[in-house]
Amino acid sequence: MDRSRHDLLLIIDFGSQVTQLIARRLREASVYCEIWPYNALNDAKMRELAPKGVILSGGPASATAADSPRAPDAVFDLGVPVLGICYGQQTMLLQLGGRVEGGHHREFGRAFVTPSGTHGRDSIFAGLFATGREEVWMSHGDRVTELAPGFEVVGTSPNAPMAIVADEARGFYAVQFHPEVHHTPNGRLLLQNFARLAGFKGDWTMGAYRAEAIAKIRTQVGDGKVICGLSGGVDSSVAAVLIHEAIGDQLTCVFVDHGLLRQNEAQEVVTMFRDHYNIPLVHADESDLFLDALDGVADPEVKRKTIGRLFIDVFQKHAEAVGGAAFLAQGTLYPDVIESVSFAGGPSVTIKSHHNVGGLPEKMGLKLVEPLRELFKDEVRALGRELGLPASFIGRHPFPGPGLAIRCPGEVTRDKLEILRKADAIYIDQIRRHGLYDDIWQAFVALLPVRTVGVMGDGRSYDYACALRAVTSVDGMTADYYPFTHEFLGETATRIINEVHGINRVTYDVTSKPPGTIEWE
Repeated sequence: MDRSRHDLLLIIDFGSQVTQLIARRLREASVYCEIWPYNALNDAKMRELAPKGVILSGGPASATAADSPRAPDAVFDLGVPVLGICYGQQTMLLQLGGRVEGGHHREFGRAFVTPSGTHGRDSIFAGLFATGREEVWMSHGDRVTELAPGFEVVGTSPNAPMAIVADEARGFYAVQFHPEVHHTPNGRLLLQNFARLAGFKGDWTMGAYRAEAIAKIRTQVGDGKVICGLSGGVDSSVAAVLIHEAIGDQLTCVFVDHGLLRQNEAQEVVTMFRDHYNIPLVHADESDLFLDALDGVADPEVKRKTIGRLFIDVFQKHAEAVGGAAFLAQGTLYPDVIESVSFAGGPSVTIKSHHNVGGLPEKMGLKLVEPLRELFKDEVRALGRELGLPASFIGRHPFPGPGLAIRCPGEVTRDKLEILRKADAIYIDQIRRHGLYDDIWQAFVALLPVRTVGVMGDGRSYDYACALRAVTSVDGMTADYYPFTHEFLGETATRIINEVHGINRVTYDVTSKPPGTIEWE
């Protein structure tokens, strides 16, 4: 992103599991922000970044430990507002001359903060304490026991006497709770107040991003050719439409059809890109290659590796046939970029293989074009709407790179895939009919590797059982099962059994994540 166009709110990450939520809450308020691990920053880098405001995240360390993370000293010398959250509060107060201690009563979960005095009512805390207290979400063991010079207590909770502290003269604020999580109902307001106080104009919009990204793509690519691995998912599709708007027919998309897509999905993708957007598209129907290679394979990791290896081979073959491409486009998102380097300085999470074509840029001598790498998933959907992609497509549930192979535990066969496609189509149709699709993060059918005895008509059946799965989630990191009514489940089960030959029993998966995962394999 061209920082000359947007003021930067810098989030310094100390390893919290919910740091990304801080950024998302601010982006929702049209504030441009970036997450940087604490150990990638020093005083010189802070001056180079020149943020207009700084937020210090939570983290798992104890601020009382000698080697615990610290913010660069320059954070407090830049003359900009600073907000410390949980661990961020503790290191902030320590570094400015206060005291933090462990061994006090630990506080996890819901708590209520009451105001102390009148400090902050007209600044970061505007609109808070309307009912005399604020519900918040706590998660801490250590706590501040002595304020740094210049700070005053603004709010207290039963187990955090310094739940909110402030040095308003310097624009320094610190809270022991987590305003970024939805369990703190007015946390979003607090973060927006902080951004307003720091002078952010709220100019981070998808319209502005679209124009800037197009200009950036044109500068990077020049008159070169670009190939894009199109999966049919939202990320790669939005990236392709954006790049095509920038460089037209210099882009060619390669859609690898591995035979593991949902009902009519390949046709829908090809029709949308060829007919609606007139984007050059190679439809690589390699279903026989993939399904033959998966014959007899039951181990889920072997499935994934087989599909990933073949995808690279097939993509390379068809991409080389296009000829002369110098760039590879990928739908990499900001969470992929963040997760690729942990706050401890090393690799933490392997970027998903269906988000980028691993190994191909080096293997083929290509440079990367990643126009979405500064966006979160919800922002990609907003950009897709800005670009005019159909709402029904933009709002689609996530779909895994290995496709139906990992929704078919055990061996994958053509017959089982056909059964699964039909059952899945009915299930999604039911969800849409009942107006529930947009309330659910992801929904699908898994065809179980077990047959059960049933009675259909006057005869005995011995067919497959299937499991329905539907979850609600913010980002897929955690998820709760969707609470369908018994009437919905009964109606759906009846349709599947009556309309899909090969299934005689339907179950509903009520496992949350954790301990389960969203997908079955």
